[in-house]
Amino acid sequence: MLIAVNPEIALLIGGAALLGLALTFWPKNGLLALLARGRLNTQRVLLEDALKFLFDCEYKSIPCRLNSIAGNLHISADSTARLLDRLRAMGLIQLQEDTFRLTDAGRSYALRIVRVHRIWERYLADETGVGQMDWHGEADFKEHLLSPEAADQLAAQMGNPAFDPHGDPIPSSKGEMPVYTGKPLSALKEGDIARIVHIEDEPAAIYAQIAALGLYPGMQVYIMDVTDERIQFAANGEECVLTPLFATNITVESLPAPEPIQKKADLLSALKAGESALVKGISPTCRGQQRRRLMDLGIVPGTAITTEFRSASGDPVAYRVLGTTIAIRRSQADQIFIDRQEAKP
Repeated sequence: MLIAVNPEIALLIGGAALLGLALTFWPKNGLLALLARGRLNTQRVLLEDALKFLFDCEYKSIPCRLNSIAGNLHISADSTARLLDRLRAMGLIQLQEDTFRLTDAGRSYALRIVRVHRIWERYLADETGVGQMDWHGEADFKEHLLSPEAADQLAAQMGNPAFDPHGDPIPSSKGEMPVYTGKPLSALKEGDIARIVHIEDEPAAIYAQIAALGLYPGMQVYIMDVTDERIQFAANGEECVLTPLFATNITVESLPAPEPIQKKADLLSALKAGESALVKGISPTCRGQQRRRLMDLGIVPGTAITTEFRSASGDPVAYRVLGTTIAIRRSQADQIFIDRQEAKP
């Protein structure tokens, strides 16, 4: 028995089928093409992440083996082995005595990725309001998208900074970097004095605890006690405690014993109503838009500041600066260093 089919319905069904086929198999923008491109992009990201990790190991003279690469990339050992085979076929890495090393071409490629990553981290820290816990993740994404030329323009806009916000050196546009120096905080002994030169931002959980202590590159530390379970030290006059495992994520340079030990800084938040002081500076942990706002308000070294009154809730507090009354929250006042010795009533 023949069933009559409405020509208009048949046309609509046929058109829909053709549209579905077109959307699926279209050469450049079809579903299959997009999926294939996504797989290629994922592979490229893994390749570049592996090169970046290999470079970091070489820079710090750490042996780089298959399991450590797999752990860093969060993929299986089998997937890592296939990835490394591809990198060797591309002439970017080589195997030397069970350790993977970059070839000249691989090192050049890795340096480009590292440069983009660290420039973008510095941009996020100094030019935006992005929180420090998000700098690394944002830069991890951007390093695969930003061209070297765009990175050069961004660096020039910021005055070609030499270091990222964690203390890592930024490779020059020619791939030049200073020789790695320093040692982990966990290697220091009781009585040692050192200066923090780098804080590792991975894993994020460890970095969060270090950041919560207010530690930053350039800060001086004095080792008070070392045991197998903990390292007790003073930083900026504050007592801090870390496990040896966490302390390995902080790189320091030893200082000569005669150098004076930094004392705890006086904070603006400690000033009482009617008291005055001179601004010594703003904590390096205060960056980006928040730092610029404070400086625009006149919070710069040498400026006299007076506490006028507190709000009903106690936060914010009104201060007199350069003849103007401004409101500053407690969290911001905790990041402003003052000098009481030169204070004027």
